Amino acid sequence: MEITFTLEEINAVAQKILAENPKKVILFNGNMGVGKTTLIKSLAKNLGVIDATSSPTFSLVNEYQLPYNQYIYHFDVYRLKNETEALDMGIDEYLYSGNWCFIEWAENIPNLIPSEHSVVSIELLSDGKRLLKLT
Repeated sequence: MEITFTLEEINAVAQKILAENPKKVILFNGNMGVGKTTLIKSLAKNLGVIDATSSPTFSLVNEYQLPYNQYIYHFDVYRLKNETEALDMGIDEYLYSGNWCFIEWAENIPNLIPSEHSVVSIELLSDGKRLLKLT
């Protein structure tokens, strides 16, 4: 799936992504400031998160409860120095929990990513719109 959109259309984009039935582990690729966290917030809302969502830049992972005892785990592993740090925080338990896992900067932990995952790549275009690819 490929979509060009503005940030004002992010909620509709989140709905389209979910309609594609992506894997529950989703990697979010794109430069800093392109809208990865904004999109993840919208996905969380569309999945049923009621609480406020925020970037886990300093906590590394934020946990959001969904109906029916399900969870979303939102990771920002930008600050990790190596994969051992991710293992020390128990990332493997999160990734194989069967819950949604949204991971920003997954290129910092390439060997820990489950083989069954989806990828959302976002690119900022010259006109200010974003190009999103879901694979």
